Parts: sequence; structure tokens; C-alpha cells
Amino acid sequence: MQLLLLSNSTNHGAGYLAHAIDDVLAHLDGRALTFVPYALADHDAYTAKVRDALAPHGVDVHGLHEHADPLEGIAAAGAVFVGGGNTFRLVSTLQRTGALDALRARVREGLPYMGASAGTNIAAPTIRTTNDMPIVEPASFTALDLVPFQINPHYLDADPTSTHNGETREQRLTEFLEENDVAVLGLREGTWLRVAGDRAEIGGAAVSPSAPGPALVFERGTGPREVSGDVSALLGLTPRFDV
Repeated sequence: MQLLLLSNSTNHGAGYLAHAIDDVLAHLDGRALTFVPYALADHDAYTAKVRDALAPHGVDVHGLHEHADPLEGIAAAGAVFVGGGNTFRLVSTLQRTGALDALRARVREGLPYMGASAGTNIAAPTIRTTNDMPIVEPASFTALDLVPFQINPHYLDADPTSTHNGETREQRLTEFLEENDVAVLGLREGTWLRVAGDRAEIGGAAVSPSAPGPALVFERGTGPREVSGDVSALLGLTPRFDV
């Protein structure tokens, strides 16, 4: 498989996809791009945003919603980008249209896949580690299952100076591990995961100057550990849910 999984699509002060544009263009390698806008309500406007960002680089962008049959659109795609927004709405639409299974099959066959935020969430086996509010109820939490671990994009480190007493991201992922024996990759803003065959690598740089590194891995029975560079070992893990 060929995956490029961005934590976020826009860094503060930069244009859409600008922080990762070299990796995006290398990933697409001149292919036309089919964009999946289902995570937001206005599909036309969302597709136009992606088209405007990539047109100066010579990338031809088509929205999956522009096809009368989304399954035909996936079958004809040269590369796919699933944008961010609400993960529950995204999965619900993909499930309802049958596009989830069709997309999974094509990506496993080698269709280059790019995701950002919600589009990165759904590369995992489930969407149980999304940060989003369940504004709709999908048929299940089952996602594309392209990698054998969960992903938490937009990972935020706790601010020791904050007076907010709510749960930190680390606490919420620890709760997930109490019920599931599944590794979670926390991607900080400005970073991404590249997968090519049996190799996985962390790219980009965390936006926050106080962040110790680009990403963390959470696993049951141990504290979170910082990771960078080659993380191919994650591809050999076996997820166990509800145990």
C-alpha cells in the first residue's frame, strides 16, 4: 500500500496543504486526484478548496461526489485524498454509499491514499480514537483498516500552566487502552505518517516548539513513548478490541 496520512491539512499561518506539499506531490507522482469531501457538509466548496490549493502544482482534482455512482468514481481513481472534518459523518457516508468497502479494496491493491485529520482517522481499524463529536450515528465504528493500529491526529500535549481541569488527550487514550489492546499513534500538528509496502515512517515537524518530537505511541501496560523516523514495527502489531 501507499499511504500518506497527515495529522492536519493546514498549519497556522500557512496555506492549505502547504506544510506538506513536497510530500503530497511526491505521493501523487503526477496522478489525477479524486477527493472525498464527505467529512464536511458543502462538498462543492470543499472540493474547490482542494482544487485551488493543488492546481498551481499541476494536480487535476475531481470530487467523488461529482460521480453519479461513487463506486465508479473509486474504480476510476488514480489517487485518492480523504479530507478532514467530522469523522462520524465521513464514515457514515462512506458506509451508506458502499464506498468504504470499495475504497479499502482499491487501496489494498495499491491505489495511493492520502488522508488528513478525519481522512487519517479512517485509515485505522476503527474510529474509536477520533477527537470528533458524534454528530451522526454510523452503522459501526469500523473504518478502512489499512494499518493495524489506531491513530489520533491533532495530538495535543497537556499544558502544565493551564487551569482547565478536563481530561487531557493522554488520559483519554489511556481510557481507550483500558478497554482495547491496540497501539495508538498520536500525530502532533504538522506531522504525518508515510507507509510504502512494509515500511512506515514519520515525516514533518511538530508545530509546537515545546513538543519533544513529531509523534507518540501509546500501548497497554506502558507509558507513552516518543517516536520519529522509521516506525515500521507498528505494521506488525495485532490489534485486539474489547478485551
